[in-house]
Amino acid sequence: MKNFDIHEFDCKCCGQNKMQPKFLSMIDEARTRAGIPFKISSGYRCPKHNKEIGSTATNHPLGVAGDIRCTDGLSRFKIISALIFTGFTRIGVAKEFIHCDCNDLPSSVWFY
Repeated sequence: MKNFDIHEFDCKCCGQNKMQPKFLSMIDEARTRAGIPFKISSGYRCPKHNKEIGSTATNHPLGVAGDIRCTDGLSRFKIISALIFTGFTRIGVAKEFIHCDCNDLPSSVWFY
C-alpha cells in the first residue's frame, strides 16, 4: 500500500489485523483518487471488540470494512466520490466518519 501503514487497520483492543487484500487495495486506490488523507478510525475488529462496541455486523471482523474519520462536507464529498469510483458499493455516512466495505452483501448507502 502506498497511502497507509498496515497498522492503521489494527484492532483497537488487541492489535490483531486480519484485513483482506481486496479491501486494502481498494481503499488505497480510493485514497489516491480522493487526493486527501484518510484517517482510519476503525479497521479490523476482533469478534470481542466488535461485540463490546455493540456491533452485530460482520464486516469489520471479516477484514472487509473500514471507517474513515471525516467531519466536513468537502472532504466527505471527495471521500465518497473516490469510494464509489473505486468500486465500493456499501457506504455508511455518520457525523464524524464514513464507513466503507466490500462485503458480498447487497449494495447500499445508509446514514447512522
